[in-house]
Amino acid sequence: MKKTKTVYVCSECDYQSAKWLGRCPQCGNWNTFSEETYEQEAPAAKSPAARRRTLIAGSAVESEPELLTSDELPEYLRRTTGMSEFDRVLGGGIVEGSVVLLSGEPGIGKSTLLLQICASLAGERTVLYVSGEESASQIAMRAKRLGIKSGTLYVLTETNVEKILRGAEKVKPDIIIVDSIQTMYHSESNTIPGSVTQIRECAGVFIGKAKTEGISVLLVGHVNKEGSIAGPKVLEHMVDTVLYFEGESRQNCRVIRAIKNRFGSTNEIGVFEMTEVGLKEVQSPSEMLLADRPQGVSGNCAVCVIEGTRPLVAELQSLVTSTVFPSPRRMSTGIDYNRVSLILAVLEKRLGLRFSTSDVYINVIGGIKIEETSSDVGMALAMISSLRDIPVPDDVMCIGEMGLSGEIRAVSRIEQRVREGERLGFRKIVVPSRNLGKTELRVGEGTTIIPVKTVFDLLPILKREPKQN
Repeated sequence: MKKTKTVYVCSECDYQSAKWLGRCPQCGNWNTFSEETYEQEAPAAKSPAARRRTLIAGSAVESEPELLTSDELPEYLRRTTGMSEFDRVLGGGIVEGSVVLLSGEPGIGKSTLLLQICASLAGERTVLYVSGEESASQIAMRAKRLGIKSGTLYVLTETNVEKILRGAEKVKPDIIIVDSIQTMYHSESNTIPGSVTQIRECAGVFIGKAKTEGISVLLVGHVNKEGSIAGPKVLEHMVDTVLYFEGESRQNCRVIRAIKNRFGSTNEIGVFEMTEVGLKEVQSPSEMLLADRPQGVSGNCAVCVIEGTRPLVAELQSLVTSTVFPSPRRMSTGIDYNRVSLILAVLEKRLGLRFSTSDVYINVIGGIKIEETSSDVGMALAMISSLRDIPVPDDVMCIGEMGLSGEIRAVSRIEQRVREGERLGFRKIVVPSRNLGKTELRVGEGTTIIPVKTVFDLLPILKREPKQN
């Protein structure tokens, strides 16, 4: 006789409780418990975790332990996806038998990106595209709009993982794409699709399929209102690679960033441009980000940061305006808010500039996010420029990190940054003076290196070209 049992499962650490708890005793997070019910047979009962282990273990192939130094250990093989920007983020291509989780905001272009990847991969490999959100006619319409035609690309509109596995046995695909994991369900679990248990069990089945048969699997994940991947946090630990598809849906720029990658670096980014015929790779992101840069406007400064293996020149804008409220407002987009507050405190303390009576807004153009501290000098110069209403010269690019004492600290890979700025037409490049003592920078004719040692050295840069009426 079957009995129905109710448990409360933490979405962050998978802790189970017989009653609802406001705070998880294992991971310490608040409001993470969700109610789940399942049927159990007397006298023995299998919990969701035990049933998941059975599902995964049932498909596993018995293996023997091997020495780490053995020459017979297989090496993982990579497949290029046909999109160099996507391959860059993955570390050179998708690895056979790996599981990639791709997440992003609704309407950002995840399905479009995956369908274009399918078209590239299907030229030499068999691809099974599983959709739980769209019908086959909707996918066909998008493929027609993108101009995709392939004889080895199969589409399956199904949400039951058992039926998906049976379909995969018939097609024998090399790559399986699941859009999305939140819509999948397993018939042995009585919870609704999208619940913590369903997402965990369905992902476990696909991971077991990938590891035992060497099939590459790409899972699409939704994001919640906090911006993190919906479902249990353990999902990110189960997969091999976690990618975030970022960007504003109202803008054309899209960025793929790796949060976790067992087969490559997590510092690389891939840049795309959304067009009428799908996503287009951007080989030179700096040129795209600087395409509409205004000329002769205060509060605007170019900075150079390193993303993975390549330099990226971004446009940083600042707006400083007087406030009528007793507490001025601080807002930053694309850059750490705490870093902005730190630079403001240094400018007030060392230079005596009054930002305490003004609202300060910082924005990085293009929807990208800057995490490197080498943009401190450019941010400081942009805020001083906006406060004094004196434009930064259009041919100036800034590089450098700022300390709390107002000193400008050296940064890494200065030669690569300077070459990128020179290639884009910047003829006055601000660099930390400490970098010049370690490396001899060679620049072309007409390019000037401006060394800065402290924050006081930034003021003469604005006096070189005063604002013209």
